[in-house]
Amino acid sequence: MEIEGKIIFDLPEEGGTSKAGNLWRKKSWVLETFGQYPRKVKFDLFGDRIDTVHLEVGKVYKVSVDAESREFNGRWYTDLRAYAAQEMGAPQMQQAAPAQSFNAAPAQPAAPAAPADPFAAASTSPATDPFASGDTDDLPF
Repeated sequence: MEIEGKIIFDLPEEGGTSKAGNLWRKKSWVLETFGQYPRKVKFDLFGDRIDTVHLEVGKVYKVSVDAESREFNGRWYTDLRAYAAQEMGAPQMQQAAPAQSFNAAPAQPAAPAAPADPFAAASTSPATDPFASGDTDDLPF
């Protein structure tokens, strides 16, 4: 399986000795995919592959991984183990179909013109409207 994206985290190398007495090393990175809904994917390199595959934060890669799940104490864990990585030039974003613009109004027949001032429908006189005065300032304070 191949995953393409930008490396956003370089996690510290881990190591130890297995129950059988063998030394092991593991290096992990987090890659963020491209597209409308980017995903963050953590993957690991084991053993000597750490020395052969060089990844840098901020660069775009196509990473080849094997997915493997295992059970431990009734719970399942999934690992993505990388075996190769190829640096890509620029993000290869998939071109989506052109989205409809919600700003453009659909074609409709022309509506009659609205009056310039919708609140100027009727004239008021100070005798019938207590708020009407000769002032142009309509603020109550």
